[in-house]
Amino acid sequence: MDYRQLFRLDDRVALVAGGASGIGAAAARALGAHGARVVVADLNLDGARAVAAAIQQDGGRAEAKPVDVTDPASAADVVDRVVARWGALDVAVVTPGINVRKPLLRYTDEEFDRVVLVNLKGNFRVMRAAGAAMAPRGRGSIIVLSSIRALVVEPGQGVYAATKAGLLQLVRALAAELGPQGVRVNAVAPGVVETPLTQPIKAHPEWYRAYATKPALGRWASPDEIAGPIVFLASDAASYVTGSLLLVDGGWTAVDGRFSPPL
Repeated sequence: MDYRQLFRLDDRVALVAGGASGIGAAAARALGAHGARVVVADLNLDGARAVAAAIQQDGGRAEAKPVDVTDPASAADVVDRVVARWGALDVAVVTPGINVRKPLLRYTDEEFDRVVLVNLKGNFRVMRAAGAAMAPRGRGSIIVLSSIRALVVEPGQGVYAATKAGLLQLVRALAAELGPQGVRVNAVAPGVVETPLTQPIKAHPEWYRAYATKPALGRWASPDEIAGPIVFLASDAASYVTGSLLLVDGGWTAVDGRFSPPL
């Protein structure tokens, strides 16, 4: 065992769905820095191209492709194109997500359908296509972005939380189904991360500060701090890790609802 190579991804092909911004962009750049050939896929093709260019400027290999997870054929198409171009798919990172913050009694059917379509069904489409490409080769790693909201909820995030919990169960089921073929499937559960999805919170300083007090570390995370765990799950360092939920929440769930008494 050459422990120095555990985290290396040299010549592996990695697809990052939702790679134009936020955690997806950070993951794409980190995978590229560890030697992977990265396909940055996003509905925002200009943003995906910018991330691919940044990877290239850092000495890595990357290209951008469009993907729309709300389109039934798009996820399968982008995976097919990756395999046709590179001959394989070794890593798939699945990040697309939206949120409508609203009490459940005020949620419309259209809002419910939109959040579920992107967060659950859209992510499932990428997972399904990636798994189908990896299973015949007997190896691969699928990494799905869940959330602490798969475990703990708050008012206004019921539908979002339901989709993140649903993703966790899809991850576990796919891990069980593809384990015999050597394909690993895991979920990452970030806490509060400064991304475009959480940008509205920054417009409310009191809300932003309140979230910063919840984790044990007492602050928000940057997208780069979620990239390392994704590289770990993509690499041989996690060769015996599958069906897991990796919490990357600064200790939020460990101390959620805490009260610090005057000791």
